[in-house]
Amino acid sequence: MSELQDLTTLVRAATPLLVIETVDEQRVIECFRHVISQALHPLWRWTLTDGLNRLDFAQREGDVAPDATATLDAIRAQGERGIYLMFDFHGLLRYAMSLRQLREIVQRQRSAAHTIVLVGARVELPDELEALALRVPLSLPDLKELAGILRAEAVAWQREQNRKVEVDNDAARTIVRNLLGLSAPDARRIVRKLIYNDGALGPQDLPELMQSKFDLLNRSGLLHYEYATASFADIAGVSRVREWVQRRRAVFLAATPDPALDPPRGVLLLGVQGCGKSLAAKAIAGGFGVPLVRLDFGTLYNKYQGETEKNLREALASTELLSPCVLWIDEIEKGLAGGGDDGGVSRRVLGYLLTWMAERKAKVFVVATANAVHELPAELLRKGRFDEIFFVDLPAATVREQIFAMHLARRQLDPASFELPALAAASDGFSGAEIEQTIVSALYDAAGNGTPPDQPVLLHALRQTRPLSVLMREQVNALRAWAQGRCVAAD
Repeated sequence: MSELQDLTTLVRAATPLLVIETVDEQRVIECFRHVISQALHPLWRWTLTDGLNRLDFAQREGDVAPDATATLDAIRAQGERGIYLMFDFHGLLRYAMSLRQLREIVQRQRSAAHTIVLVGARVELPDELEALALRVPLSLPDLKELAGILRAEAVAWQREQNRKVEVDNDAARTIVRNLLGLSAPDARRIVRKLIYNDGALGPQDLPELMQSKFDLLNRSGLLHYEYATASFADIAGVSRVREWVQRRRAVFLAATPDPALDPPRGVLLLGVQGCGKSLAAKAIAGGFGVPLVRLDFGTLYNKYQGETEKNLREALASTELLSPCVLWIDEIEKGLAGGGDDGGVSRRVLGYLLTWMAERKAKVFVVATANAVHELPAELLRKGRFDEIFFVDLPAATVREQIFAMHLARRQLDPASFELPALAAASDGFSGAEIEQTIVSALYDAAGNGTPPDQPVLLHALRQTRPLSVLMREQVNALRAWAQGRCVAAD
């Protein structure tokens, strides 16, 4: 592995201070066991509970107390160059004596050329040490290691339950692929949970796997996992979006796509409020057959300098680890139209987002939705940022018929008992959301009057409703006029 070669090179070069941020301590130990097989130096481990112990061969417990001062004195007294794995030692460096001792060891003042490795979930160092330290990222398990974890957990369950785990080989391979991006302890915990649920690994485990993985990667709470993605059969209209997704599905999901075809990267859905942009975003994820993750820009913004940009970086990094997936950025204009009174935060957020959109390698398909196109920055709209810009307009008469039929059927009403063309004609200018709410209103009216919900009741409810295209006629007409000739019609 390249990672092991890099660590071996750093130790051979007598790098004095390394920092590794991880919760997987066993993986650190295993990596350095490989290092000493090449570099041939003693390997020591320190913890506050056990003190200093030799790892490369059994050694009688010494008399060194586990406190920082005694430990650092013992390291300095060792004349033979060694590697010292110090777990959670950085918390003791707030004491001036410990800080001075470690600095002198690192700077080789009356000390052998030891390599000190500070290990912890998050290692924050004093400025005096940060300048001397080299931070080494520890890679996450690859497919081979994850497959080994799955096999080991299956064998352990078989030994405990005295029967074999029922394994669907295709599902097992998919499970291993979807464990990428997790640490070994997290992957082991999820696999164990899936096996102990029913003693089997199959397609039925995939939704729970993705949910568990999302919960682990989204500890910051910046992303929202959409449990139920829609299908294009569940929504009326957007036929061109459906065809567009179907043509690109195979390329997006292919392990080795055709080099002549650029993988699909994302679409922008503009449109009138209530016309189904959010449903279309969910249907795109369903069309690709991948999880849907929603990013709410409102959760990113923080009053402290640099925190907003950091939140965005963490959210996008978590999304990449969930790939393949669809990232839905809802009402994107609200997060990027900060104006000049936010200290430049919105401009920096936009800059990082555009860079990530251009350079990302993971299979993350971006679906951005927007209502106010005039608030969107020009940099986001130029050709190449999104594969396509679709405009979701007010539904035509035929689409309105479909919407009435779908919502009536969902409420156990037979669409055949209604005159759908007449309802569609009476709802000219209505969005899909407004049609649904009109049906809800008509059902309440019928229940209150003790009459069946029939055609006259629905027509009365339609006449009593003023759609957004009437209430905000100027803005809606301006948006539709702007989209004419600039966007691809979604239907």
